Amino acid sequence: MRKKVLLTVLSVVMILLLTGCASWDRAVQDMKSDLNNGVQRTIRVYTANGDLMAEYNGKIDLEVNQGGYVKFDFNGKRYIYYNCFVETIADISG
Repeated sequence: MRKKVLLTVLSVVMILLLTGCASWDRAVQDMKSDLNNGVQRTIRVYTANGDLMAEYNGKIDLEVNQGGYVKFDFNGKRYIYYNCFVETIADISG
């Protein structure tokens, strides 16, 4: 029974790898970011009026949440922004 389950899981993973679907690619990129403590990103934080508050460039790992805030660590400091518009651009070419 265990062999059948393992074979099924491996088959599904192989199919996903071979199909190259976008959701799989995003999931792989998320795992890479988690394992490598982030990816090269540009993060821009804007006020509700559209004014730029802050900009960060470097290796950054964002925390995904549903709480209305963005949290990340950058250069040894933790940043948390509440009720802001945040633009993130990640370099996923590498």
